[in-house]
Parts: sequence; C-alpha cells; structure tokens
Amino acid sequence: MFSHLSEPTLDPILSLSIAYRQDARPDKVDLGIGVYRNSQGETPIMAAIKQAQDIVVETQQTKAYVGLAGCEEFNASMTDLLLSGTSAMDRVATIQTPGASGALRMLGDLMKLAQPDTTIWISNPSYVNHKPVMEAAGLKVKHYSYFSPVTKQVDSGKMLAELALAGPNDVVLLHGCCHNPTGADIDFAAWQAITELSQKNGFIPFVDIAYQGFGDGLEEDAKGLRYMADNVEEMLITTSCSKNFGLYRERTGAAIVVGKSAKDVNNAKGKLLTLARSTYTMPPDHGAALVKTILNDEKLTQVWKSELSEMQQRLLSLRTSLCNEFRTTHGTEQFDFIEQHKGMFTVLGFSADQMATLREQYGIYGVGDGRINIAGLSENHIAYVASAIAQVAN
Repeated sequence: MFSHLSEPTLDPILSLSIAYRQDARPDKVDLGIGVYRNSQGETPIMAAIKQAQDIVVETQQTKAYVGLAGCEEFNASMTDLLLSGTSAMDRVATIQTPGASGALRMLGDLMKLAQPDTTIWISNPSYVNHKPVMEAAGLKVKHYSYFSPVTKQVDSGKMLAELALAGPNDVVLLHGCCHNPTGADIDFAAWQAITELSQKNGFIPFVDIAYQGFGDGLEEDAKGLRYMADNVEEMLITTSCSKNFGLYRERTGAAIVVGKSAKDVNNAKGKLLTLARSTYTMPPDHGAALVKTILNDEKLTQVWKSELSEMQQRLLSLRTSLCNEFRTTHGTEQFDFIEQHKGMFTVLGFSADQMATLREQYGIYGVGDGRINIAGLSENHIAYVASAIAQVAN
C-alpha cells in the first residue's frame, strides 16, 4: 500500500525549525516560525494564563466529554470579544475548534456542503495554510492582488478592482489584522469598500483574525471586522487564541458563522457539528477552559489585556529599533516600511536566494518567501540582524 506514496514535501516553515536546532552557531537567530518571544528569547506563559490554570485545577470536577461544540462559555466569550456591539450578535453561531486551522477546515467543509461550486479568493500572498486547507475541503481557490513588491504596502486599487469581479458563488478571505506573511494591513476605507462590494455583488466575506491585539490594539484590530459584520447579511470568521493568549500548543480556536437570521445560523451550526463528528469529534478542552476563565473574570481580563498591550508595544519597539539601526548605522531608508507593518511579520522583499544567504552565511533563519518574524528578535540581535540584511541587500 505505502510503497506507492510519493516522497513528502517538507513544510517550508516547520522544516526551518529543525534546521535551526541543528545549527551549532552561537549567534544564530530564528526569525522563521511564527511564535512570540520575549527579550530573553522565550515564549512565555502569560501571567493571566498561569492564574487561570490555578483556578481551573482547583475548580474543575471532571474530565468527561464537553460536547461537539466544545465549551459554550468559551464560544460566547470569543463571539463577544470579536463582535460585541454589532447587529451580528443576534444572528451568530460559534463552535470551538482545534486551533484556527481546525476552524478554517470546518468552514471550508461547510462551504462545500452548502454551495459545492464555491470559489474562495485568497490574497497573494497569504497564510501558507489557507490554500491547502481550502483545496482539501474541495473548494476552488483563486488569488487576488494584495501586496505591492515595490511599496511593500497593500495595493488597494488593484485589490479592489479584482475583488469587484467576485460574485454570488464566491467567498473572499481577508486577514482581520496583522497580515501573514506581509505585515501590511488594509485600512478602514478598504474594509468599507469591500463591504460595499459584498453588498453589491453578493460574495460572502470570510475574515481570519489570528492576531487580534498585536496590531493597533484589541479593539482597533476588530474595527474593520465589526463594521463588516454590521453591514453584510452573511459572513464567516475564524479566530485563534495561539498568539494573543500564548496558547500555541493547546490548539484553541473558534469558527463563527454570521447569517441572515438566528434560524439560518443554528442550521449552519448543526451542520458544523455533524462535520466535526466525522473528523476530530470534540476539540481539546484545556485552552478553552483557560480563556473562558480569563474572559469571565474582570480582574483576570485586565491582567490579560495589560500583558497583551505590553507584547504589542514591544513589537512596535523592535520595528522602530531595527529601522533606526538601518538609518543610523547603514545610512539607508530602504527598510522604513518595516515600521509601517503591523503584528509579528514583515516581508523583506528578498528572493529565495537572498534568504538562503541570510541563513547560510549569517545564521539568520527566515522563510524562503522573504518573511521574517519580528517577534523572534531580541534587543541584542538588532545590530547583527540589520547588518546582515543590509549586506545581503547590496
């Protein structure tokens, strides 16, 4: 049976981690895999999470199954975190999933079930898992223009011109904030314009928001999504607790459906539960229990929000420090766009060969498409990384 299988293709990001661990150079820098790290190079357990764990351990009475939808208190808390104050709160259904990737697959399967000829439009470039997950669900995938390699910003004009061609059988996938891999986000005017196109042409918006709080702040990062939810009849949303709660290994996410009516979304939720039953059956509970505990406790929520704000401010500081180093030490403004990007990632505009040079000559690990993880930097890396990038750029 297995002798007929072709050799697997290595994951372009996870394989970097293996190579990095095997690299014996003491000055190596991991800017590849997308995890937040503090000044000591650690991915810490947040204080709010530690406090929530103590509460859960003390109060949890059973390890019995939680049900196909996962923890309903978690579902309600995540819905409120994203959609509070919008009309969508009266016509929304949410299920807990194994991370945001699990949510992507569940909604992909739902789209295939509800409208088999769906084409899903994703940005060029986009999160590396968007295309394979949607194709695995049996959907057609189409790319729309997004990032300008010249300005290193969103090409809004070209993007909107292409999205104007999307119609009733289409779904348009957007990044809620902190675009992965580019770090370049659409502005609020673009959110308004895409919403208007959705109303006019009939396509359904799908917002993947995996980094809420890492861009302009917890509320500001949800502004475009909330505007859209208030002004379209139907919408799909995936969200993750990996980054803003630091729960990477707990696989804690949610799939959200906004519909024309409560009846419609209850039907959609029923289908999602059927789909979940035939795949993972039930999501893992621990991460959701922690998030629910935090978001239902006012003091813990404030601790979490304060920590999240510190993480966001640190990312801004790292971007500023890196660009200052380019300007003052290397006399170049070529990389000023890094300060304008948001969240954990930036695309340098380097070729695969240039990224290989960074890795092989300098021990700086980034993804072959030019993406680097700003959150992988520590303050004592800045001068070395800036010097290496400047030399490879010349």
